[in-house]
Amino acid sequence: MKRIVVLGGAESGVGAAVLAKVKGFDVFLSDNGTIREDYLKTLREWDIPFEQGGHTESEILNADEVIKSPGIPSTAPMVRKLAGQGTHIISEIEFASRYDNAKKICITGSNGKTTTTSLIYYLLQQAGLNVGLGGNIGKSYALQVATEKHDYYVLEISSFQLDDAYDFRPDIAIITNITPDHLNRYDHKFENYIQAKFRITRNLRPEDCFIFDSDDKITVEHLSKIVMQAKQLPFTQEKQLAEGAWLEGDRMVVKVDDDESSIFLKELALGGRHNVYNSMAAALAAKAAGIDNRVIRESLSSFQPIEHRLEPVLNVGGVQYINDSKATNVDSAWYALECQTRPVVWIVGGKDKGNDYSVLRDLVRQKVKAIVCLGVDNSRIHEAFEDIVGKDRMVDTASAEDCVKACAAFAEDGDVVLLSPCCASFDLFKSYEDRGRQFKEAVRRL
Repeated sequence: MKRIVVLGGAESGVGAAVLAKVKGFDVFLSDNGTIREDYLKTLREWDIPFEQGGHTESEILNADEVIKSPGIPSTAPMVRKLAGQGTHIISEIEFASRYDNAKKICITGSNGKTTTTSLIYYLLQQAGLNVGLGGNIGKSYALQVATEKHDYYVLEISSFQLDDAYDFRPDIAIITNITPDHLNRYDHKFENYIQAKFRITRNLRPEDCFIFDSDDKITVEHLSKIVMQAKQLPFTQEKQLAEGAWLEGDRMVVKVDDDESSIFLKELALGGRHNVYNSMAAALAAKAAGIDNRVIRESLSSFQPIEHRLEPVLNVGGVQYINDSKATNVDSAWYALECQTRPVVWIVGGKDKGNDYSVLRDLVRQKVKAIVCLGVDNSRIHEAFEDIVGKDRMVDTASAEDCVKACAAFAEDGDVVLLSPCCASFDLFKSYEDRGRQFKEAVRRL
């Protein structure tokens, strides 16, 4: 019996372990940290041997194949030992795709991928299709392949998940955009990160489809260097196209083959320039999947914002509080600030990824009246913006409750308090979801 070892005991790893068990492998899961109680329950229910709080070499190095969770870098000591002895290491999505014949719409990119993924999932649901949502959002893809049956999957996929994918192939692949992010995982070389994102296209066939932002110079430049067999569908806000998605005045036009439709921008459920791009990508994917134009228009009009992405929380005393905790890099925060039309009290900070805050300075000058830092070390944020907003308009906080109270002291009727932190959450919170939920709870207690 072939032995499968899974490294990592969170959503991806536990899902992969369940699928390996279902397929009859000798499976063992190992996590160097602590496994969450709900994941422990799943492992016990499926009678999967596991360990936590460290790796036992004798239980791991004898694996025929290893499934590595995306959060574990290739530089981790155990991963290096496995690679050094020639053990094949793959990702959860690679493993799950071996046992799945469903159509797959797969989305990657630096910004907008969660919103675009959620939009496409909603569009396919509204069309009455049997569709699963997974990858880097919702339940793991592997767990769904093991326990459910879908005709379509809409998968949000990170570069980390693509790093250990080899034969994995989408039917429709989307790159929303590419900006510097997670460079610490890629030897601080932007080109390595770009190539990781483009792994989503490596197995596309002529009958498949590649959707991309033709306004994104990085994507277009790299696309010119590779051979692409799939049908290409660009989207843009800068010019009209023969095929793809573009703007004509106050309308978004979508055309695939000879089928053209349009929707007024004011009808889109999601506002802001960045969400026009997301809506374009989603509409193209839906149209490429054969969804009716009426369903596409109605769905783009009725979609509800997703949690932690420009999510309205409450209006308190005329001040609108917005949870954009998912904005963990500079570009996401740029989009969040850019679409605000009222004075902003901006919450920023966390685990810095080596951010270049200079690109935000003009927007901060135009939009931001005060800054509340939420992080352990906020020195780089002070260096970047203190001369713009003023020393007396910046404060440091170390909890969601103190942060919200500080914002309330700055904010006036007609203002926006925007949590769009530019940074990862792991200095003060378990995850960006934890940060967003603690923020919302603190707002409700005002």
